[in-house]
Amino acid sequence: MTDEAISPLRRRMIEDMTIRKFALKSQHDYVQRVKNFAAFLGRSPDTASFEDVRRYQLHLAASGVGVPTLNQTVSTLQFFFRVTLRRHDIVEHTHFIHEARKLPVVLSPEEVVRLLDAAPGLKYKAALSVAYGASLRAAEVVSLKVSDIDSKRMIIRVEQGIFPHQLCGDKMLFSEKLH
Repeated sequence: MTDEAISPLRRRMIEDMTIRKFALKSQHDYVQRVKNFAAFLGRSPDTASFEDVRRYQLHLAASGVGVPTLNQTVSTLQFFFRVTLRRHDIVEHTHFIHEARKLPVVLSPEEVVRLLDAAPGLKYKAALSVAYGASLRAAEVVSLKVSDIDSKRMIIRVEQGIFPHQLCGDKMLFSEKLH
């Protein structure tokens, strides 16, 4: 964040996020959401009431923003009022929206074979096999090294995953069906 013309309130919020080790992108996003809230209010957000927050949520919902955006805004406002302003009462009744989870598409064994056969080369076929067999994300597959794979124990070491140093094993991973 830059130091040019930052209000004391914004500086305090940035300091609160820095203390809590928020990533710079998260800090930027939180500041932007509070800025949008202030624009909606037409005044400083520290003067907002519970009713103002409620009206803003209604405004966002009516404008058609998605559930993730609504929840990110709730999270931002909860942080702003609870941590930065220490005004718990304002956001006491704000709640996250829970969206029904969609079931993932599960490929049939025949579809998996067709997918792997469509790979343009051995390298891509290997990467797709590992990704599918161990349920890895693309970034996790890309950062794998040969030393991360223990084919005797059927284990893959994933260091760049959501849970670093997680060991993933899957009985289909080295199965003959995928070759």
